[in-house]
Amino acid sequence: MNKEPLRAITEQEVASFQKDGIVNLSGILDNAWVEYLRDAVARELENPGPKYYAYDGDGPGKFHGNQEIWQVDDGFAEYCLRSPLPAIAGQFLAANKVNLYFDHLFVKEPGAQSPTPWHNDQPYWPINGTQVMSFWLALDEVTKDSGAVEFICGSHKWDRWFQPKSFADSEKKKNYDLNENYEPLPDFDKERGQHKIVSFDMKPGDLVAFHSLTVHGSGGNQRSDRSRRGYAVRYTGDDVTYDPRKGTSDMLLDDALKPDQVLDSNRFPVVWRKSEKAAGKEQAA
Repeated sequence: MNKEPLRAITEQEVASFQKDGIVNLSGILDNAWVEYLRDAVARELENPGPKYYAYDGDGPGKFHGNQEIWQVDDGFAEYCLRSPLPAIAGQFLAANKVNLYFDHLFVKEPGAQSPTPWHNDQPYWPINGTQVMSFWLALDEVTKDSGAVEFICGSHKWDRWFQPKSFADSEKKKNYDLNENYEPLPDFDKERGQHKIVSFDMKPGDLVAFHSLTVHGSGGNQRSDRSRRGYAVRYTGDDVTYDPRKGTSDMLLDDALKPDQVLDSNRFPVVWRKSEKAAGKEQAA
């Protein structure tokens, strides 16, 4: 499994990420990572980790979710900590250091009708800062009819934080506390003509990198012949601090951290630092 990207990230890809809050990446990971993580997902489905939850939905298939599974399975940990992603996150975020925030598995089985409603991520998370992003990895072929994620280009620059709400089923469902600084989620399906909305057909091993404030959502898996296994890893940069404000996810609260404290800890480890040599090259330029 490659520890360095199979190819360099281009200036155009970095510019697209900064402009649109979203960029599609291929040719970064070798196929060994795909097989390695498919094995890890199989273990997770057989014996779910402690933060497992199901999502609402009709149809014959289930929508399986779990997070922070890197802490209980060495396969996921290897990818989160030692794949090419931490260094690439440093490049996209223009960061001097990168922390692993958490990982998140989304498995829409064949026939899982559960949509993922429009939302942006950071209102759910008890952190503050601008250097926050995710990599969404396809472990199956992904098309619109199997639940490809849609993104609203440029929405990360709106400075609009939308009120979180639960997508999970009644067993785990919670109502997020209303935050007076958030706004109700618009009906973006009705506003489609007002926005540039993109999605990507993806092959196993392809990645989508997106900012934590980029608005996104997806439909259900209408296919009867394949799952849609998506694995997201979230990373943060220098300016991110702990912010347990009202309305965030209970599962990401951490009593060991104080408000405005940097995340550096065993739970949110530093996984990449910009080398002094690289920093010196930039200054010289």
